Amino acid sequence: MSPTGSPPGPLPHLGYHARVTLPPSPTVSPTPDTTRARILTEAARLFVASGYHGVSMREVAAAVGVTKPALYHHYADKEALFLAMLNGTLAGLARLVAHAEGQPGIRAQLEVLVGDLLASAPEQRLGLQLAGELRHVSPERRAAFEGEYRRVWMGGLTRLIEGAISQGELRADLPPAVLTRALLALLYPLVTGAPPADPHGTARALLSVYLDGAARQGAVPGAGNVEGEDPSPAT
Repeated sequence: MSPTGSPPGPLPHLGYHARVTLPPSPTVSPTPDTTRARILTEAARLFVASGYHGVSMREVAAAVGVTKPALYHHYADKEALFLAMLNGTLAGLARLVAHAEGQPGIRAQLEVLVGDLLASAPEQRLGLQLAGELRHVSPERRAAFEGEYRRVWMGGLTRLIEGAISQGELRADLPPAVLTRALLALLYPLVTGAPPADPHGTARALLSVYLDGAARQGAVPGAGNVEGEDPSPAT
């Protein structure tokens, strides 16, 4: 979830982040979906630890416990595997937007969106780390992913903003795209760097800055109010 609207960006539930804690029964062959989930889990761990160029398909296969031909049965090459992880991130972002769109009004929509972001913050951070390696993907595949990212994430958020403007909930003197980027810039600290000491309190404060303004509540703009002063005009 980059303030610039280009990956790396919010990124972000990753379907592969949670490890499989109950392996399949030895008497039952793993299903393709189970194997694919294990591949994505182990590949994400390896890519984050060693970078795109530091990981081979052989290492991924060994970590998953499958043969190299079996790995290639699921993913044609390393780029396809890497992009599958990022597409999982993108699918998570799409779910966040869809959940927010079901709420009444922009304040409720953004509260739900931010709550979902906080709930998936570890996955978002992992997605950001993976997206940082996107530069190593072929230009064509990178451009295709970035276009889909802008459509799903930036476009989804912009729809929320446009709806709020049309309902008179947000100001109409700024383009929706500008308000979307401002929102992302404010939310970026929630999914980057060290987690805030009070994530939910920080989220509420940042949303208040976005929806209500950055001035201290009760302060008269330009009046030089200090703590403890009565901000009301003298009579």
